Amino acid sequence: MDGSSGLSMDSNTRITGSVSPLTPGPEEVMRYRSPLVSRYASREMAFNFSDSKKFQTWRRLWLWLAQAERSLGLPITEEQIQEMEANLENIDFKMAAEEEKRLRHDVMAHVHTFAHCCPKAAPVIHLGATSCYVGDNTDLIVLRDGFDLLLPKLARVLNRLADFAEKYAEMPTLGFTHYQPAQLTTVGKRACLWLQDLCMDLRNLERARNELRFRGVKGTTGTQASFLQLFDGDHDKVEELDRMVTSMAGFKRAYIVTGQTYSRKVDVEVVSVLASLGATVHKICTDIRLLANLKELEEPFEKEQIGSSAMPYKRNPMRSERCCSLARHLMTLIMNPLQTASVQWFERTLDDSANRRICLAEAFLTADIILSTLQNISEGLVVYPKVIERRIRQELPFMATENIIMAMVKNGGNRQDCHERIRVLSQQAGAVVKQEGGDNDLIFRIQSDSYFAPIHAHLEQLLDPKSFIGRAPQQVLKFLKEEVIPLLSPYQSKMDVKMELEL
Repeated sequence: MDGSSGLSMDSNTRITGSVSPLTPGPEEVMRYRSPLVSRYASREMAFNFSDSKKFQTWRRLWLWLAQAERSLGLPITEEQIQEMEANLENIDFKMAAEEEKRLRHDVMAHVHTFAHCCPKAAPVIHLGATSCYVGDNTDLIVLRDGFDLLLPKLARVLNRLADFAEKYAEMPTLGFTHYQPAQLTTVGKRACLWLQDLCMDLRNLERARNELRFRGVKGTTGTQASFLQLFDGDHDKVEELDRMVTSMAGFKRAYIVTGQTYSRKVDVEVVSVLASLGATVHKICTDIRLLANLKELEEPFEKEQIGSSAMPYKRNPMRSERCCSLARHLMTLIMNPLQTASVQWFERTLDDSANRRICLAEAFLTADIILSTLQNISEGLVVYPKVIERRIRQELPFMATENIIMAMVKNGGNRQDCHERIRVLSQQAGAVVKQEGGDNDLIFRIQSDSYFAPIHAHLEQLLDPKSFIGRAPQQVLKFLKEEVIPLLSPYQSKMDVKMELEL
C-alpha cells in the first residue's frame, strides 16, 4: 500500500523530531483538553486526527468519487470537478456546526456546507454514496497515515538501542531471574531482549498497516446497488469505479465485501498491535526504572531538572514512568474495539460511532507519545560501570564456586570434600552479607584456607567476570546483524532525527 491522503499541516506549524505542548488560548483553559494532545503528542499525530484533516479528506473523497463517476460516463462536468477541487480546504466550520445541529447528521451537514461553496457541483456531491463512504474510508486513511507516522519512530528507537547494545555487548552485568541475582549477562545482551520485542512490534505494525484495505465504493448495505442503478446495471463499471477511487486514495486493495461499514475486526487488529507495543514499552521502561534504583543505569536527566520538591538529591526516572503510565492506558484500549466488533448487528449499528472517535485516536496518540519518549530515553541512557562492577563483586564469589570446585578436582582434589568446604564457607560469607551488612568475603575465606592452596594462584582468573557471560557478546552481534539491521533498512532515510522533549 502506498500513497497518502494528500493532506499535511501548514509548514509554519510542522515540528519534526520534537514533542511540544500546544499553547492554550483563553477559552481552552476554561474547559477540559485531552493531555494526549495538549501535553504530550506530536503535532503531526495530533493533526492526523484533527477535524481539519478529517473534513478535508471527506471532500477529497467526494471529489475522487465524482472524478471516477465522470470518467465512467456519468453526466458530471469538468467545471463541477474544478469547483470541488478549488474548495477542498475552504471549510466553514461554523456553518457545518449549525447544519449538524439542525440536521442531527454530521455527513449531511458537511454535504450542505460543501455544496454551499460549490453551487454548480452541489447536485453531484455524494452521488450514490452512503455516509460510511466518507466516514469509514477517512478512518482507514487516517489509520494508515497514523502507522506511517509511528513506524519511523519505532525504527529510530530500535536504531538507538541497537547502537547501545553493540557498545555494551561485552560489558558483564549481574543477571536477574525472579529479580534475584542469577548468572551474569552483559549490558548489551539485556538490551537485545528489549530489541527483540520491539522487532516483533515493528513487524506487527508493518503487517497491520500493509493489510489495511479501503472500504471503497459499496453503498448503503455494501451491495453497491445505488451505483449499479447509476450505471444502468453495468457491473463492470461499478467494479471499475470501486477500483479507481481505491487507487486515488492510495490503497492497492479494497475489501470485497462490507456491510454499511468495514468490519470492526479491522479496528481490533489495529489497536491490538498498538496495545502489544504498549506492553513492550512498559517492560523496557520498568527494567530501566529498576536499574535506576540499583544505580546501574539512568535515563537522561536535564541540567536543571528537579527530581523531587522535597528531596533535592533525587533523580527520578520520570520519562520511563511516563511511558509505563501511558503504556498501561494503551494496553487497556484493546477492550473497546473487541466489544464493539462483537455487537455489530447484521450490516451495522451506530453504537460503534462515538466510542471509535475516542478509542482509535487515543491509541495512536498514546503510541506516538511513548515512542517519542522512549526514543529520547534511548538516545541518552547513562551506564555506571563502577556500580555494575561492585554488584558483580558482591555476587560473583557465589557463582564461581562451581568453577573453583572443578579447578580443585583438576588439581587432585575430591569433589565431595571440596563441595562441603565451600558450602560451609559460603554460608559464613552469606551471614556476613545478610546479618552484618558487610561485603561478600567468600574469596578471602578461600584464600585463607590452606585446603584451597593448589588454586590460590588461579583465583583471579577463575573470578574474571568475562568468563561467566558465555556467548552473550557473540549473540548480540549476530542478532543485530541478522535481525535488527535488515529490519531497519527501509527506514534509513528517516533515522537522522533527534528527539527532544519539552515536558
